[in-house]
Amino acid sequence: MVTDKIHRSGFVNIIGNPNVGKSTLMNALVGERLSIVTSKAQTTRHRIMGIVNGEDYQIVYSDTPGILKPNYKLQESMMSFVNTAMSDADVILYVTDVVEKNTKNIEYLERLKSTSVPVLLVMNKIDLSNQEDIEKLYQTWKELIPQAEIFPISATEKFNLDPLFNRILELLPENPAWYDKDIFTDRNLRFFASEIIREKILLNYGKEIPYCTEVVIDSFKEHEGIHHIDAVIYVMRDSQKGILIGKGGLALKRVGTQARKDMESFFEKKVFLQIFVKVNPDWREDNKKLKQFGYIQD
Repeated sequence: MVTDKIHRSGFVNIIGNPNVGKSTLMNALVGERLSIVTSKAQTTRHRIMGIVNGEDYQIVYSDTPGILKPNYKLQESMMSFVNTAMSDADVILYVTDVVEKNTKNIEYLERLKSTSVPVLLVMNKIDLSNQEDIEKLYQTWKELIPQAEIFPISATEKFNLDPLFNRILELLPENPAWYDKDIFTDRNLRFFASEIIREKILLNYGKEIPYCTEVVIDSFKEHEGIHHIDAVIYVMRDSQKGILIGKGGLALKRVGTQARKDMESFFEKKVFLQIFVKVNPDWREDNKKLKQFGYIQD
């Protein structure tokens, strides 16, 4: 007797505090470099989907900004992505690590305890700890969120990801695919170009510069064998513009060169990149700008 094969499909949303490895985990699970990864907090600002397809399943992963207490409208919008991710998930991956305090942002732990959505608690960076401490931490988390299933992993080393993937697959509801099977993200090429530039800003500048900048792709023209890209970096003060550009334009040139090389690797095409810097003092508090930059949805 021939029976129809079950197809599973659902949304697996990744949440957690800053710097615990959410983006690294997302990239490892998807097998693509979709989320930028740095050691700085607030590296991820948007909700980014990565889609993994199999013959009888589709997993829609969603990376989200690190949980924080908002100080301005940009951060409020970032936290709205987290709150939405907690409410529309089929499976929640709560990512922690072996060094963070488990009482941080306790209100979100309380929400996890009361949710009816399956929670998989991912204890990351176990390569930085030892067996005894890991077992103690395991027990602590089991007491904090009793219904959660706990998976000790190392996202950077891709250690113990298979059991996590298999459990995700088991928990997915029976559904047809939500997206075409040849799609691996909901974001377009402009988005990834802007994120690559923003990553280079995070890596090359200290203090407040990365948190006062936003990257917008003003023009993205695809030609045979080459992409022509014009980008604008918004800053909040003239002094930040000066620091970003650097003496003789060398600092900005370094960012541009690094970004262009990464874009060429990501797009698998040559890239001609031009970067301009503009000052907009209030962009982090301006609803119109935040909507233009994709932080506020209609």
